[in-house]
Amino acid sequence: MATTRIIPMHRNQGRTVLQSLSARTDYVMNPNKTEEGQLIRCYECEAATVDVEFLLAKQQYKAITGREVKEKGDVIAYQLRQSFYPGEITPEQANQLGYELAMKFTEGKHQFVVATHVDKAHVHNHIVFNSTTLDCTHKFNNYKDSADVVRDISDELCRENGLSVVTEPAEKGKHYAEWNAEKTGASWKKKLKEEIEKAVPLCTSFEQLVNHMEQTGYEIKRGKHISFRAPGQQRFTRMKTLGAGYSEEEIRERILAGSVHKEQKKPVKSDGAGSKQPKRNVEFLIDIQKKLAEGKGGGYAQWAKVFNVKAMAEALMVYEREGFQSMEELDAKVYAVTAEFDATADLLKNTEAQLRETKAMKQHILNYGRTREVYAAYKKSKNPEAFYEEHRADLAMHLAAKKYFDESGLKALPKVKDLTSRIQELMTEQKKQYQKYRETRSEMQNWQAVKQNLDSALGRAEKEKHRGLDR
Repeated sequence: MATTRIIPMHRNQGRTVLQSLSARTDYVMNPNKTEEGQLIRCYECEAATVDVEFLLAKQQYKAITGREVKEKGDVIAYQLRQSFYPGEITPEQANQLGYELAMKFTEGKHQFVVATHVDKAHVHNHIVFNSTTLDCTHKFNNYKDSADVVRDISDELCRENGLSVVTEPAEKGKHYAEWNAEKTGASWKKKLKEEIEKAVPLCTSFEQLVNHMEQTGYEIKRGKHISFRAPGQQRFTRMKTLGAGYSEEEIRERILAGSVHKEQKKPVKSDGAGSKQPKRNVEFLIDIQKKLAEGKGGGYAQWAKVFNVKAMAEALMVYEREGFQSMEELDAKVYAVTAEFDATADLLKNTEAQLRETKAMKQHILNYGRTREVYAAYKKSKNPEAFYEEHRADLAMHLAAKKYFDESGLKALPKVKDLTSRIQELMTEQKKQYQKYRETRSEMQNWQAVKQNLDSALGRAEKEKHRGLDR
């Protein structure tokens, strides 16, 4: 048994950190390779949200240390490989040894996931650990002898469990791929071509293929010509040396042809008008302690924890998708959408007030006209008290109309026809404004949830609270 070198994982070209982490962890935790997820074990994170939790740690690192994260060259995670001789170990045992290896090497200071793959003749582990420490104050130092340390820990675990250890003449551990190639006479070029053939149907771009090759363990060298090096291989292999059909240009053409075919077959979802489906709003975090104080049980607390992690994930995805560079930019966005909502709400209130006023004026004019003759008869009546009692409702309506006109300062009454047209205009305007009111309210609530969730994740809310107390 042997382990490969440590594989630094970088942000993929054209992808966010979260997208890059998701691509790597999705491959590692592929249910088809891990017996439907039964051979996955995590430390200080959840399998369903491991990519998000890694990213949260990085956001907290930035908030705590104030250090800017470089977009290029920054290592977002590390991968270890651990391979076992065919038939020598069960998948469950391999998973346990992988967990012990990761725990000893990281000293329990980094989140990690161990995924045991059983899709090949030899059982092997993929171990991905966060480059950021659990306390979010440091990053892993990939020193020169790190690979030797990993190999020594792994070999020691194997000996303790009665497993074989592959060694070189100099008694240093060999990579399983190198040992296996020597044993079987397999060609590095042949293996590379086979892996490329597997990847081409799965990819929609050449860059995606390169990422796939990296995920499967190949080291990538970019230059005038792109080259690959398998674990244990001494020299890089250029694509152009693989023969006909394997140049970079030819592979690009093959991927493009496959992508076009897939696009033609892909069903188009629409609401009937060709519009995009609305995005789901981010949920606010649940105050678990408050809910427990109200009598909720432990089962609810576990559910709420998962709910909160997912809500933070949604917030982070929105943050990255929109291209924010700092939380201050997010604060400005929340301020802007809140201001837009307030302006929309004020406009709607003003329209509704005008509508109420116009309807009231129309009704008073109609009442005045309908009760004018009754009021004239009342003024001429010889027994006004008896007349008033008999026509109380009409006279009250007439007097109310007159009072309204006097208080409004109207010198001439508008036409009922004009008021009716104005009411229709205002109702149309109200409908439009109410639609915008709902949209801006939803957007405001969504951005407020994004901000509050990230503030909570980064501890900003608590910092602001204490800052206010210190003033």
